[in-house]
Amino acid sequence: MAHRSSPLRLVRDPVPGPAPAPHATRTLGAVELVPGRVRAAVLSVSGRVVERAEASYDPAAPGAADVDAALARAALVFAGHEPAGVGVAAAGLVDPAAGLIIEVNDVPALHGYPVTARLAALTGAPVRVEHRARLQVLGDRWFGPGRGRTTFASVSTGEVLGVGILYRGEVLAPVGGRSGAHMTVSASGERCTCGNRGCWKTVATTRWLRARAADAGLGTAATLGGLVARGDARARDLVAEYAENLALGLVNVQQLFAPGLFVLHGEAREGGERFRALIERRLRADVAAAGAEEPRVLVSDAAVDDVALLGGAGLVLTDL
Repeated sequence: MAHRSSPLRLVRDPVPGPAPAPHATRTLGAVELVPGRVRAAVLSVSGRVVERAEASYDPAAPGAADVDAALARAALVFAGHEPAGVGVAAAGLVDPAAGLIIEVNDVPALHGYPVTARLAALTGAPVRVEHRARLQVLGDRWFGPGRGRTTFASVSTGEVLGVGILYRGEVLAPVGGRSGAHMTVSASGERCTCGNRGCWKTVATTRWLRARAADAGLGTAATLGGLVARGDARARDLVAEYAENLALGLVNVQQLFAPGLFVLHGEAREGGERFRALIERRLRADVAAAGAEEPRVLVSDAAVDDVALLGGAGLVLTDL
């Protein structure tokens, strides 16, 4: 890992072969820490969830006591398993070198939260933390469609939006970097929760889809799957617009890093083949560099609740 003074920190993955033998790694620990919720799981080296637990906390609480209590309840899942390590997939801005969650919008309890120290004390295992979207790519690399590849992108869709990139065997993890949800795609767009205008998040999440569906008279609780099932012209047009908005951010990733493969997680699973194809077609139309790999879009079949946990387990394997 680079020193903190380096402009770019890389999570190294030098050996693209199979996972170590079970006797060498025992089990793997993973935790997902997001606003209001802690998920924890014990996984095998093949990515199978052996046992899991979940706890909630008040995201509006002014101090860390609620988070500490929820983390302790969830961490009980590790008792008796002796995981080789615990990988934490966290929301917000993180400092992996210091083991801190620096800040999460609208969640004061997580500002400066020392998650690795807390979990190490609870489990006795080595603990590392990374941004949730960036860890997701390690889950795909070790256990999913990214196996055998050295470069590809993994994309969260739905209520949470973000991209993790494996580039030449290394996770791109710049100090202070985020997941891409707040890249600007429209200079005069809607005001985002971060305070800026026109963030990708404002046009490519479930919140946008529901609001646009309500405006179009398609109901106030519309889902991507429900709109696809309707099949009428208004629903088809809205699904196509949503696919285009998701592609807006992914086109920027393709232009910068040419990952070739984009693995979609989350809400995109509800969109079906047409939704996947619309995003892929848009990406392919924007490829201009000679020799670049033609982009492919795959939709992961991993359970939504397991995606971040697989990423945490992948972080442990990468460290080993």
